Amino acid sequence: MSIEYREFRESVRKLSQTKIAPHAADVDDKERFPSEAWAALRSNDLPGLAYPESLGGSGADLLAQVIAVEEVAASCASTALVMLVNWAGTSTVLRQGSDELKQLVVPDVASGAAGAAWCMTEPRVGSDLSAIATTATQDGSDWILNGQKRFISNAPWADWYAVLAKTGEKSLGIFIVHKDDAGVSFGAPEKKMGMRGSPTTDVIFDECRLPAVRVVNDPYQGFAYISEELNVSRALIAAQALGIAQGAFDAAVSYTTDREQFGQSISRFQLLRGMVADMAVDIESARALLYDAARLINDGEPAGRTKAAMAKLLCSDTAMSVTTDALQLHGGYGYVRDYPVERMMRDAKITQIYEGTNQIQRLIIAKSVYGK
Repeated sequence: MSIEYREFRESVRKLSQTKIAPHAADVDDKERFPSEAWAALRSNDLPGLAYPESLGGSGADLLAQVIAVEEVAASCASTALVMLVNWAGTSTVLRQGSDELKQLVVPDVASGAAGAAWCMTEPRVGSDLSAIATTATQDGSDWILNGQKRFISNAPWADWYAVLAKTGEKSLGIFIVHKDDAGVSFGAPEKKMGMRGSPTTDVIFDECRLPAVRVVNDPYQGFAYISEELNVSRALIAAQALGIAQGAFDAAVSYTTDREQFGQSISRFQLLRGMVADMAVDIESARALLYDAARLINDGEPAGRTKAAMAKLLCSDTAMSVTTDALQLHGGYGYVRDYPVERMMRDAKITQIYEGTNQIQRLIIAKSVYGK
């Protein structure tokens, strides 16, 4: 890794440890938006990493985005989720949208003045996007949306929503909705096990009329557009999971170094050292795979799709196993909220589920292996 990436990592780590970590427990406990963390990210221009300078961003590549998410997630996974969902919610606008649509949406999101979200999941639709029931019907040059989206991260905080909707018998389109548009409403906040600082509600569309400029390119090619973007978003979710694992690992190393039993630091116990060694190997293996996936996606290599699925699978499974072991290494203290590992364990679980469950990732990987 080049010195530029290493220096960038150190700067984000310092910011996260000093400005984000001190508020993470309170954000989780009160299930509130991480406002202090978001202000810190904005003051350091991190929301704009994924966008070109011409639209108010810094034009960072995917590896830099991955590093940023990883370091922020090590301190507060909810804050990392808010940031990466902003990027996911504007990804198709950035790559497929008209210049007018880009100018309408991206600059405010890049500055952190506005938020964004993706609307794919529905009450009866998870991994099977072909079963989406939300409809977009053309009326002159306008489009009218009707339907309900579920488990939408950043809702209702976000201003802009990229909505995947049915436009024909076998076609989907992507439509950009503003929260103040007529016909848009939100459900009650979800009471979640983890990621409790990430706002999550249903988003409901009732005869929501949109002008033609809010359609992302071809309204019948939405499935192809989102399929391309999932490679990037899965890499970012993998980074979030990896950051959680690293944060839990660091907490466990610190605790076991300071904790004494039988007249010595428990870090001297052989069985404990074996656990820590396995955790370290798992984290570094996952990091190597994720960074390789980011490189392939940056280079436009077709193999990036499979590597992104592998990285999402391995990083999230690693996050779950490492946080479980980190809690175990804390003993009874790991089970109480005075220490961050129980929060990290709760946060880790969803990374195995969203952005395509790990069972779906295994199907993608197997299809690549067999060629069908």
